[in-house]
Amino acid sequence: METQLSVDFIYKRTNSDKDMNRPPPTTNNNQNNTQQSTFKVMLLGDSGVGKTCLLVRFKDDTFLSGSFIATVGIDFRNKTILINDKQVKLQIYDTAGQERFRSVTHSYYRDANALLLLYDVTSITSFNNVRVWLSDIHEYAHSDVIVMLIANKVDKTTERVVTREMGEKLASEYDVTHMETSAKTGLNVEFCFKAIAQALLQQFDSTLSNGESPSKTLSNLVHLNDQSHKPTLCCSFS
Repeated sequence: METQLSVDFIYKRTNSDKDMNRPPPTTNNNQNNTQQSTFKVMLLGDSGVGKTCLLVRFKDDTFLSGSFIATVGIDFRNKTILINDKQVKLQIYDTAGQERFRSVTHSYYRDANALLLLYDVTSITSFNNVRVWLSDIHEYAHSDVIVMLIANKVDKTTERVVTREMGEKLASEYDVTHMETSAKTGLNVEFCFKAIAQALLQQFDSTLSNGESPSKTLSNLVHLNDQSHKPTLCCSFS
């Protein structure tokens, strides 16, 4: 297995007003007296890159086959997972990739704790547009937002035009963590969300930091997953 480049990333900006207005994640106790943290995660990327399929694979462990139906505006789903004996509720926003909905998507950036930016490895256009999406993130999202760049549809080996090396090079250029996934086969889908959740927990709980930044934690988790020949790294999260 190739060694995947994973670098830590947190966008830095000087506009302090955006940081001051950001609501913290909510925390509550459930009936079993277990603390639960809630985080907002957004899926971004061009139309057709597989954002909805990635979400449905993670939420319901199914694949949306058949005709492509574009998301209109913003869709929303919840899923609660267990990370290091802590309950984490992910509020996941599936956004429309079409240009006419971009302004709607921008309005949600400020409240996001994490952003998963997808491109389709069979579409060079979606890959080239990653720079545009990263520019939007830099402008509208918070300075401490956690970002992961996701190369989706890697199961389509014969149709692939964006190589792993190209994705890693772009990730290195923008200092973002990079991961390859397949919503169809489930490759790395659950891992992506669990890794994001673990990094978010660390970001808002200093007792979990161990001297590492949340983005460094995400980078290390991705690196460990890449080095493993196992399809998932579930044991690391429980």
